[in-house]
Amino acid sequence: MLTHKGTQTLRTSRLTLRRFTPEDAAAMFQNWASDGRVTRYLTWQPHGSPEETRKLLESWCAGYEDPAVYNWAMEYNGTVIGSICVTHLDETSECAELGYCAGYDFWNQGLMTEAVERVISYLFGQVGLHRISIRHALKNPGSGRVAQKCGLTCEGIMRQSFKSAGGEFLDIAWYGILRDEWEGVSPD
Repeated sequence: MLTHKGTQTLRTSRLTLRRFTPEDAAAMFQNWASDGRVTRYLTWQPHGSPEETRKLLESWCAGYEDPAVYNWAMEYNGTVIGSICVTHLDETSECAELGYCAGYDFWNQGLMTEAVERVISYLFGQVGLHRISIRHALKNPGSGRVAQKCGLTCEGIMRQSFKSAGGEFLDIAWYGILRDEWEGVSPD
């Protein structure tokens, strides 16, 4: 049985993972939501204005009333640079899928790996999940490297199983980690 605690503030050596606020709209728009390089393999198109981003954040913030909502802003050096969240939660099977994205200027610095490791630790250690998965487009190998660095195992490829917001059918790799596997390698 899961013990939902909601989106609590989490820290890594370089990041603060916290709840979004509507005031994050300008940074989110500037750092990633308006950038087609970031959204290329996602379900949504780049935002057209900071106001569009603000409206999205207002809906996300309203969701924080539910303790089963897990949606973090990634703050680095006082600036919001990305997001990480539980995109799917299966209460019965105690499984969750993570989704994440960060601004292009913050890629290849190990920041996303830090965030994912911390969220996995929280979800296994505090919430009590049994399994966590990540899926990514094969055309976005950096996302797969994050999953691998965080101890997830590639479990298979689903051919053209995802249609991006841009209309491209993409092959998707599925990664997973079980609580027992995490407990065997976790420094916590």
